[in-house]
Formats: sequence, C-alpha cells, structure tokens
Amino acid sequence: MAFIRPPGHHAMKSEFCGYCFFNNVAIAAEYVLRHYSVSKILIVDWDVHHGQATQQMFYDDPRVLYFSIHRYEHGQFWPNLRESDWDYTGNGDGQGFNINVPLNATGMKDADYLAIFHQILLPVASEFQPDLILISSGYDAALGCPEGEMEVTPACYAHLVHSLMGFACGRVAVLLEGGYCLKSLAEGAALTLKSLLGDPCPLLDMTSNPCNSIVQTIQNVIFAHQKYWKCFQVDFLLSQSFRAVSMYSYYEEPLSVFPTFDCYPTQDISKIDEFSVLQHLISETQLLNINNKVCVSFDLIMDQKHESSESGHPECPGRISAILNMFNEFQLTNRLLILPSRKAEESELLLAHSKEHIDEMSNLYKLSPSELSEKEKCYDSVYLTADTYKVSTLASGCLLQVVDSVLNNESASGVAVIRPPGHHAELDIACGFCIFNSVAIAASYALNKYGLKRILILDWDIHFGNGTMRAFSSDPRVLYISIHRYQNAKFFPCSEEGSHKVIGSGSGEGYTINIPWNKNGMGDAEYISVMQNIILPIAYEFCPELVLVSAGFDAAVGDPLGGCKVTPECYGHLTHFLSSLANGKVILALEGGYNIDAVSYCMTMCTKALLGDPLPPLDLEFPICKNAQKTIKRVVNVQKNYWSCLKFFNYERTSKHSFSVNE
Repeated sequence: MAFIRPPGHHAMKSEFCGYCFFNNVAIAAEYVLRHYSVSKILIVDWDVHHGQATQQMFYDDPRVLYFSIHRYEHGQFWPNLRESDWDYTGNGDGQGFNINVPLNATGMKDADYLAIFHQILLPVASEFQPDLILISSGYDAALGCPEGEMEVTPACYAHLVHSLMGFACGRVAVLLEGGYCLKSLAEGAALTLKSLLGDPCPLLDMTSNPCNSIVQTIQNVIFAHQKYWKCFQVDFLLSQSFRAVSMYSYYEEPLSVFPTFDCYPTQDISKIDEFSVLQHLISETQLLNINNKVCVSFDLIMDQKHESSESGHPECPGRISAILNMFNEFQLTNRLLILPSRKAEESELLLAHSKEHIDEMSNLYKLSPSELSEKEKCYDSVYLTADTYKVSTLASGCLLQVVDSVLNNESASGVAVIRPPGHHAELDIACGFCIFNSVAIAASYALNKYGLKRILILDWDIHFGNGTMRAFSSDPRVLYISIHRYQNAKFFPCSEEGSHKVIGSGSGEGYTINIPWNKNGMGDAEYISVMQNIILPIAYEFCPELVLVSAGFDAAVGDPLGGCKVTPECYGHLTHFLSSLANGKVILALEGGYNIDAVSYCMTMCTKALLGDPLPPLDLEFPICKNAQKTIKRVVNVQKNYWSCLKFFNYERTSKHSFSVNE
C-alpha cells in the first residue's frame, strides 16, 4: 500500500488536473507491462471522482481493465464529463475493458458498494483473471467527506479489498488518491492495510438496503457490457423488456480561467467532531488480533474404526490421514493450532437429537455382527459397527473444540477433519452415512453457549443436507444455504425438501435457501456464479456472527458419487469469499467426499485460503450452463421476497424505450 500525495488519477498525458500532477496508477501499470511478465492488469478506482485520465490512457488497451465507481449525478458532479457514464465501454481492441459505474445520487452506503462488487466487478474479474490489481483508493466516498457526500463506512473498504485479494495470486497494490475527512480517511486506510495484512474484516452493519438508483445503474452497466463479458450472458440478470437509459444533463460552458482558492468544499471540523455515527463506527469496530489464524481438530481413532463390512464402501477410513498427510506435504501443519480431540457429551448431542436416538446408538456395541447387519436395514444408507457411537461422538466433539477455539478468539478460523459425516442425520434417525449431525450440534452449541444471534450454515456437499435443514427450518437465527445435486428429487436423499421452493417455516421463513442442480456436471464457473450472485449478497445482508461450512467434497472432480467437476482450487476461492464474513470466524467441517486424493487436496486448498495464502487462478468457462441459469433464476424468484439484495435480478423498468445522448 502506497500512502502518497498528491493524488494522480486525473492527471492526463500532457496536463495536470484535479489536484493531480502525475498519474501514479497509470505510470505503475505501464511500468509493470514493460518490465514484468504481466499481460492483464485490473485497475479499480473507487475514488468518488471519475479518474477520467486513467480511463483515457487505457481506453483502447485490452491489457488493462479499468473499473471506476464514481459520483456522477447525470454529469452534474465534477469532472462533469459525458465519458464518465456507463455507456463508455472502451474503443477498438479495448471495447469492454472500460467499465464505469456512475452514482447518480448521494448518500450511497456499504450495501450499494457491495452490490456493485457482487453484481459487476467480481464476475468480471473472475472472467478476466488479472495478473495484477491496482487500486486507486480514494476515501472521499467515506462517511463524513465533504466532497463525496457518500456514507461508506471505513470498515467497508476492508471488505472491498479482501474480495479482490482472491485474484491475481494475491498481487494487489493499493495507492492513495483522494479523501478529505481526516477521521474517515485515516480509519478507512488503516482498515484497508489490515485487510492486506490478512487480518479479519470487521463486521458491517447491514441494516440498509441497496437504493433504487444503484439498481438502475447496475442494470445499465450489465446491459452495456453483456456483449463483451460472458459472465453477463445469462438469462437471470436482465429481463427481455429491460432498456437502459443515459441522462446526461450538464450543459454549462467550460471555464477558460479556473479559480485556485476559495473554491473547494470545506471541512466543518465541529460537525465531524460531533458526528456521532462516525465516532460510533470507529469505537465499535472490532480490531481482532488473534495469534492463531487457523486451528484444526481430529482424532486418528476416526481413521481406524467404524468401517463397513461391504468391500469398497465409499465412506471409509483413510480420509482423515490422507488429509493430514497432504497438510504435511504442503507444510501447513506447523502453521495450524492443533486442538485436542474429545467426545461430545450426551447433553451436547441432545442439542440436535432425541434421547431415544442417542441411546440406540450408544448401545450398538452390545450387538453381534449379524444383529448390527440386521439393524442397518432400518436406516437409509447407513452402516453400523461396535465403534459407531465412539467415532461419531468424537466427530461432533472435535467440531465443538474448534467452535470453542474460534469463539473464544484463540483462533481466527478453524477446520474439523472428522468422520463420519453428519448433515443427513435427523432428530431421531441416522441417514446417509451420518449418525449424529455435527454441524447442527455445533450451531445450537454456539447459539446456547455464546449467545450468538446469527449463524450462517453453508452446505456445499453434493447431497442435500436434509437433517440440518430440518433442525433449523423455523429458526431465524440460522440461515441455511445448500448447494446440491437434486435432479427433481431423484438424487439422494431424494427428498422434495431439497427443492428451491422450500424456504423454511414460521419465523424461519426465508432462512432456508436451497440451490438445487437438476443436472450433473456442474463445475467451477457454476459454483463461483452462485457464490457471487446469491450466497455472498444474502450472507452480507444477514450479517452472520459465525459461518459453519458443511464441507463435503463430493462435487469435486473425480468423485465417484457426485458427478460434478469442481476443482480443489475453486473450493479454496469459495472459502476465501466466505472469510470476509463474521469477523473471519469461518469453520469448515468435513462431510462427504469419496475420492480420497480429491478430498485431501480440496481441504488443503480451503485451509490455505483460511491461512491467507495466495490462491491460484481459475480457468472458468462462462457463460454458465443453461441448466444452472434456470436454477439460479428459480431460486432468485422465490428468495427475492425475503432478501432485498436480490432486487437487481430481472429488474423491470416502466419505460420500454432506451435513449442515449450520443444518439
């Protein structure tokens, strides 16, 4: 991060402009292109003024993608240029590589800026896959700045930076531009730096909704760039009747002589000193300094016991040791806090299961092999051994160890390398290789012991987590999101409760979100698209205090059951996106995944993401498949009644005609 002044993004090739003498970001981009093996640079300019000079310098250069978020007000805000609007997209070979996001109203908040990232920047960056990211980091959109008149909190900048650090192998350089409220400037810059250093992002107060003006702008930008970016070439973003509108309204004659004093917005120090909102935000921002970035809990007993008598059964011992061996291979073990294992107590199992079910499992050791074999017939896809209860309570207990470490701020995040899986186990019955529902137990444990108010459970196991969904279907404190192969209820567990139409019940209505694939073969692009379009926006609106991931890896390439093709690297990127939530309190619990090599690599990549290691770029095939588009559209159409962040999709404008000043 470069703390420099004066700013630079208005300085043109042959003249200075707008406080700027040399264009620092443009110089840096040209320098890198000439001296390093870099072919793609993403410049993100979130200064409240449009960096028209940076745009001009790379307007026809496809090597540089220039992305600017700026106050515009239909041309009424400086620099009052027509070329700052959304329909200026580049020229020649550079067409599509200039993206302007003009803000036509003041008072934009965190929700508006995050929507811009989720709906436009992150999808484009995922397709562009830059080698380097340069950020023109002005803080004049921050709360209290007299020039910007926006209301972005200082903490939001940490989230914006964090979301970009998953690209370009983490090569992100931040250069200071504007920012004229010293308190919000200093706080925003400091939190940006902490994010670059890998510190957890502070919680945001997501009480506001994206404003109608930003909905219009985002749709206009997508409309302008659909022809250039395949990530936008999907049928769930814009309705067929959508027409974009450009309304430039600045027609004053340009000045021949410019004033040089008494012409700038002035900072009312007394007002800012008394600005309780800013003061409150600064005082309430949690600056966590946790010694251990990631903890891990496991027990090799889980790797040695509880094995099916059926030869070649997919849920087999060996998964635990294979993951631990790969941790060693990638030299991760010494960087992890290794927690002691323990068994879950009966009182803890009762958080998600009936006494009858617990007693039935605890007495399995009394049965002969033939009796165990006969008892298995009472369950759907479950095998039982004399060690089932011991191993299953160890799995739940190890996860609770991780929960304690994370919520006591001993560790920033955690991984539970456990088996058997748990998300199919219901209140009073085992199901689908699962005996006790460890994630459901962990969520209830966190709610009861630590008094949490909001927990996000993301279940990306290829199978629908029927047990977890049922455990919290009426509880608004737990947001359950599941991405799973469904195939119209013909894929295990073959339950219609995995449909997109199931949304929870009672006070929990809207807090169950099913994302069901009705086709096999889903890959990285589909999963990244779901993360950016649905999961992240809703998660930010929900604002969880803890994220629990039912981390099954049976959607991975090579899994014998899943039939999908998600790469281990993609799972790492999904984890990185989640780690901006909940002050970084993200816990992964192993569920399914039956190609041992794939499972080991997947969990390793997720753990590297939690450690803050650079992630390799993804080779994403856009546009996503038509079947996935249909799923996303169906989910949005149901869930938009509950989540305001989804109002961008299929946005209908009353006018059926488009016009542009250029026309």
